[in-house]
Amino acid sequence: MTELLVRSLEASTVFLFAALGELVNQRGGVLNVGLEGVMLFGGTLGFLAAQAAASHALGFAAALAIGAVLGGAHGFFAITLRGDQVVSGMGLWILSFGLTTYIGNPHTGPLGLGRLPTLWGLSPFVLLGVVLVLAVWGLLARTGPGLAIRAVGENPAAAEASGIDVAAVRYLCVIGGGMLAGLSGAVYTLSYNPVWNYNFLMGWGFVSLALVFFSLWHPVILLGGALLFGLMWQLSLSPELLLPGVLSRYIWRTVPFVTTIVILAVISTPWFRARWGLAKPEALGRPYPSD
Repeated sequence: MTELLVRSLEASTVFLFAALGELVNQRGGVLNVGLEGVMLFGGTLGFLAAQAAASHALGFAAALAIGAVLGGAHGFFAITLRGDQVVSGMGLWILSFGLTTYIGNPHTGPLGLGRLPTLWGLSPFVLLGVVLVLAVWGLLARTGPGLAIRAVGENPAAAEASGIDVAAVRYLCVIGGGMLAGLSGAVYTLSYNPVWNYNFLMGWGFVSLALVFFSLWHPVILLGGALLFGLMWQLSLSPELLLPGVLSRYIWRTVPFVTTIVILAVISTPWFRARWGLAKPEALGRPYPSD
């Protein structure tokens, strides 16, 4: 039982970092459906850098750097070129799917480094995740830069009229969000499961993306959702720890994805939009200035 809870919390941090980055993106008005691609790149390059240099720190640094580059690339297409953000995000995911397989395939296997030190038996990223949730909540709710992000995500024309540089704010959001997504991938390959394999995430990025909608764009609700999905994911891997003999292991493996589909289906209904849809940033996914 204790092992299940510890592993669930560690899985939750992977979801949390990626979803927090995407939440900041979306509060600034930019949608990145290629979140899983950024995580794949971060996890793969972080793994390779850590293995080559025998240093976890360099691995995490490489993941942050590639996350910033990919976030900036998505921003260039979505903000500067005013392209379709869904097309850009899907392109990013497809590119990552092929390129990380090509780059990482010769290194398939364990990382070969010792495990990172723990705090009370937990990965230090669990505590960092809670700190980041509070920091993002404080940024968005209590600070001038946070007000600028929210204004750009709701009404970029009004934000610009009040002196805010819309493009600069959006670029900062997508680059910061990309760094968190890259870090999320590295937490997976350097801490949660330090073994590289083909398409190792298998949908974690898409679950993280759904978590942002589930949270109603609020960091504290996002933390609750990440904990719930972390528990469901870990339970799907080891159901015998809590419910021995109940349902097939293969059915348990589908639970996180089925739950994600159900949540997205509920969110897309007119009932939900009428009741809670006001939480969604008004200008999400729209280029500025509009064509």
